[in-house]
Amino acid sequence: MEDTKECGLLKETTNVQTTMKSRIGLKHLRPRSVTALAPAITPNGAVKGCRLIYAPRGQAFEYAPLATNPYRGCGHICVYCYVPLVTKQPRDEFNAGAVLRPNFLAELRKEAAKYEAAGITEQVMLSFTTDPYHPGDTTPTRTVLETLAEHGLAFCTLTKGGTRALRDLDLFRPDRDAFACTLTSLDDQFSKMWEREAPLPGDRIAALQVFHSAGIFTWVSLEPTLDVESSLAIVEATHDFVDLYKVGRANYLKEITRTADWGDYTRRMIALFNRVGAKHYIKKDLQPFLPPGYPNPLRIPQNHARGMS
Repeated sequence: MEDTKECGLLKETTNVQTTMKSRIGLKHLRPRSVTALAPAITPNGAVKGCRLIYAPRGQAFEYAPLATNPYRGCGHICVYCYVPLVTKQPRDEFNAGAVLRPNFLAELRKEAAKYEAAGITEQVMLSFTTDPYHPGDTTPTRTVLETLAEHGLAFCTLTKGGTRALRDLDLFRPDRDAFACTLTSLDDQFSKMWEREAPLPGDRIAALQVFHSAGIFTWVSLEPTLDVESSLAIVEATHDFVDLYKVGRANYLKEITRTADWGDYTRRMIALFNRVGAKHYIKKDLQPFLPPGYPNPLRIPQNHARGMS
């Protein structure tokens, strides 16, 4: 009699478990001792399902394998800025200042943990659609850098914020991270005309010098090229403390794009780079003007890890 009851109870229990499995899925009932699968990785190197840490596409991918954009808006009021077109913001709203995206820091921690679980340690660039050292409150930028580092990710900041970035110098690791500036001219008046509320070129250059002296990899974005002679002058003035240059043209400024002799510019620029021994990457929009077989690697390691020159 007892055996019959036990058999009936076992059968009933089995039926209940089968019903539960069919309703909520087998994966939710797996034993705790089974290790969870690593997050899926997309073909472009990002963790599937993550939105805040993502793999850039198009021209942006030439700058970084991964990126994140903590803020919406900026405040540097750069005349040539294309971002409002991408984010579909009224330019006045974008120029009014940067605002931290809702729940960004909490969600970033979750995504950084997924990248850590996937074993991804690439540099994450800040930022394509804002400036990490904009004129407003940039304390969240420090939290972002700390979060990335805590989860094994490297980082790079691309900014016009100049010496504002020195607050976070202690977070940068020579063997992992990089500091970058956008420069369009050495002339203050020229800069004020195009980058109205951004720190002046001298301030950005001062930041590059401090980061370089601290052993941090530094690079300069020569994009957009607003004036050919100005871009050439930047290289002449900064190559002693800049480890890499990335060169593009002025894609969103039709008059400059139409009238500049981009072939002559490219040839003069690579001649200058080779003369001063500066590492460089020529972006796709200028690559048609490179000599056949010219070495132009997309990914130059942006750190001073041992064994890397």
